Amino acid sequence: MALRFTPRHHALCKALAACAVLMSGGAQVAAQVPPKMLAHYDIYMTHVRVGEITWEVDFNGQSYQAAASGKASGVFSVLITGEGSVATHGDINGDKLSPTKVTTTVSDDEGRVEVQMAYENGTLKQVDDHGPPPKPGRVAVTPALLRGVTDPLSAMLVPVGNDAFARANCEKTLRIFDGRRRYNLLLSYNRIDAMAVRRGYAGRVLVCGVVLRPLAGYDPDSLLVKYLAGKTDLELWFAPVAGAGVMAPVRAVMPTLIGTLELRATEFEPAEPAATSHSGPP
Repeated sequence: MALRFTPRHHALCKALAACAVLMSGGAQVAAQVPPKMLAHYDIYMTHVRVGEITWEVDFNGQSYQAAASGKASGVFSVLITGEGSVATHGDINGDKLSPTKVTTTVSDDEGRVEVQMAYENGTLKQVDDHGPPPKPGRVAVTPALLRGVTDPLSAMLVPVGNDAFARANCEKTLRIFDGRRRYNLLLSYNRIDAMAVRRGYAGRVLVCGVVLRPLAGYDPDSLLVKYLAGKTDLELWFAPVAGAGVMAPVRAVMPTLIGTLELRATEFEPAEPAATSHSGPP
């Protein structure tokens, strides 16, 4: 699978294409626009809407840019509260998305935290944490745990081969570091299902089982860790982003002690790359 979106054009091919347009007397000339994903998610706790997330990704040749922002409130605050944003710039190397620069900003009950991370050749090289020190008692993040990590946004863009719904696309471990917390998401194949998003995608989805493995940077007494870590009934539903060679989540289901936490896409528009066109001479 190759995540290369700009084909090489031989000079002869260009000349032949130009001749074809002139001879057609008005044929449409299509210019491919790089793939783009725009998604909006609502967050529910026991069917009550308690938050939202907006996520946009631009793929451009051998690079990508992703930005997400969200907020949660109300009853959801028993697990986590506040608002935040993540912006990621990265490179596309074959079937791998490698972040180069990540900025995370979070405002919650611990205050406002801004973390900037720099990667080089897929390796985390620098972390600049601008915020109050974490509360005492958190599990320390060691250098060894930061080897081979990626950021939360890049991790959720899962590269796929020719078959987006192959079992192998679920059989992997996502090694994530958000600037303060280090955790793994262990994916496994569950099934193929179907989903219709209110605006945008409708069709098959790949459903992966998820196990959360907190490793460092977390509060051992947090409800999120106590009731989600290690559970085997979490699910992530993925849909393909057309033209990008990746899948992205359209739904997440997380049963908790106080009810089911669900993230569901209300907008997911990974449309085929649009073609801009102009007509030849009349």
